[in-house]
Amino acid sequence: MNFAFETTLKNRILLKSFLEHYSLEQLNKVPEGFSNTIIWNVAHTIVTQQLLVYNLSGIPMNVSDKMVANYRKGTKAEHFVSQIEVDEVKGLLFSTVEKMEEDYNNNLFKNYTEYTVTTGNILRNVEHAIAFNNFHEGIHLGYILALKKSL
Repeated sequence: MNFAFETTLKNRILLKSFLEHYSLEQLNKVPEGFSNTIIWNVAHTIVTQQLLVYNLSGIPMNVSDKMVANYRKGTKAEHFVSQIEVDEVKGLLFSTVEKMEEDYNNNLFKNYTEYTVTTGNILRNVEHAIAFNNFHEGIHLGYILALKKSL
């Protein structure tokens, strides 16, 4: 599992760089032809990881209900994200991964509710969820790269 955690952290480093190198206006811009923003995509990766790994394991998530409501699957950028919110997202990029690895190493994930993702894959345990999460985050990194070209 070390490789999976390292992969997540490397992706999160890339996501953090967008938050640090783009203005608040750029992070919040929905370019023509797109339905979301850079900040929405970054926050969405955090929320999805929490839902897939923690929620489906029956363990309390490390993000607020409000954050889940704003960034879960099926949502879109509907409000201007403040600098305070961007800073919160930036902090969660790494704390959620570190906590996941710690909880995994402490055998916290004992149960898992099977879940079929949009690709048709069935997540049957937390290891599947962590592996799929890396795939999911890669998709959103690609989306952010496309957004970046449209700014």
